[in-house]
Amino acid sequence: MKLFISTLFVFLGVLSLQAQSQKMKMTTDIPQGISMPNEVETRIGNLYFKDGFPSKETSELLKDYLVFNRAVDVFLDEMSASSMYAMRNGYKEMGIVKSNQMAIFETLMDSKALWLTANTETVYAANFLDLKTDNALVIEAPANVLGILDDMWMRYVADVGNAGPDKGKGGKYLILSPDYEGEIPAGYYTFKSRTYGVWFIVRGFMVNGDTKPAVDNIKKHLKIYPLAKADNPPAMEFKNVSGVAHNTIHPNNYEFYEELDKLIQSEHPDAINAEQKGRLALLGISKGHAFELDENKKQILNEAALTGAGIARTISFDSDDDMVYFYDDDKTWFSAFAIGNHEFMSKEGWLHLDARTMFMYNATGITPAMAIEMVGVGSQYAAAAKDADGKFLDGSKTYKLNIPANVPAKDFWSILLYDSQTRSMLQTDQRFPSISSMAERVQQNSDGSTDVYFGPKPPEGKEGNWVQTVPGKGFWLILRLYGPLEPWFDKTWRPGKIIPID
Repeated sequence: MKLFISTLFVFLGVLSLQAQSQKMKMTTDIPQGISMPNEVETRIGNLYFKDGFPSKETSELLKDYLVFNRAVDVFLDEMSASSMYAMRNGYKEMGIVKSNQMAIFETLMDSKALWLTANTETVYAANFLDLKTDNALVIEAPANVLGILDDMWMRYVADVGNAGPDKGKGGKYLILSPDYEGEIPAGYYTFKSRTYGVWFIVRGFMVNGDTKPAVDNIKKHLKIYPLAKADNPPAMEFKNVSGVAHNTIHPNNYEFYEELDKLIQSEHPDAINAEQKGRLALLGISKGHAFELDENKKQILNEAALTGAGIARTISFDSDDDMVYFYDDDKTWFSAFAIGNHEFMSKEGWLHLDARTMFMYNATGITPAMAIEMVGVGSQYAAAAKDADGKFLDGSKTYKLNIPANVPAKDFWSILLYDSQTRSMLQTDQRFPSISSMAERVQQNSDGSTDVYFGPKPPEGKEGNWVQTVPGKGFWLILRLYGPLEPWFDKTWRPGKIIPID
């Protein structure tokens, strides 16, 4: 059959060439590059044309490929929205459904919680503001916290606390919906969101290893209420969710598009631009319309989501892009923010799509404080997924990482291990798969440096400097510097490589 089709197209090609060779009164020489060959070999199969018109089989193949290609792009471009939707769903499962309700991790977050690259050293309190119900919400922020407000596409709205306009002294913030048209009263730090939903998260800091001062500060001073009820605000409700198993991570299959559609249906019609709306609409996702696909397209979108996830993992853990690495001579330490800003813009002024993908697939929470140079303020992050030999980290092996003396962190440093599948905390026998300079168990070397060990079992005598891994399971890690100092930014201080020792 293939031979017959091939012979047929060769014959048709000859006829086409004969037709082209016939000299008409207006005939000119046609440059070869602007015409379509009768047969084209591609990575998706051979394409067949008759004088530029596709065969029926080629047309169907390319239509499916176009759906697939668009769906992969949507996965990579819109995972920030899907991530926010999944985060909000996780809160709803724990009963956090109103603006005055907060999930708080009173004894820190542990590995039972499926969160993208959360930490185990600060007290989290978080919720979602509902600006559709109340189009102007007041946040009374406590002193000495790090807080972020991001919209439902994980676009930066504001910082609250140490990196915000209140400079860690506490203050009143007014968050307005995209529909708000009333007067803006004085006395507030005012910000307007492009979406009805706004993710709000604050981090409090332990005192001498104790979470209670941070918890008490948040529960006593954090208040959220409608501007219209400022004279008689509803009471805050805090729910301790430490140790509660829950999921906030978006799916990597067809469900990704279903959740994206649900978000589109619930959000402001101008939450995204016309180009984004167009990409979604061509997949059947459009506000006010049912998302209904036939089985063929569902299978294509399922494959596209898995392909997009595979691309995101490759970009994240095996990037060839020098811009996402901190050091020119070492491909160990990377970050999407290594390019220098939270909007993922290169110094030349172009949007670094791969850096954005790296961040959105592995983390939540956009703020300039994590990207720009703010000496002594906020935090900085460096991730690693490979050892000194360039091999992915393997939970069956034992590794040593040297943290040189004089770590440039005004507050403290930490290292936390993450599951290579979920990108959330590695689940082991240890409640907290982490180690930090605050831990009394950590022993320094005589030169002031610290050796940290990762493996299924601790090397003898190194139990205090060891973080457990799972044999047969991949892992990666993040080094965090809280209150980063100049030697981090000018790179006169740098962490070592991860050395396999067995």
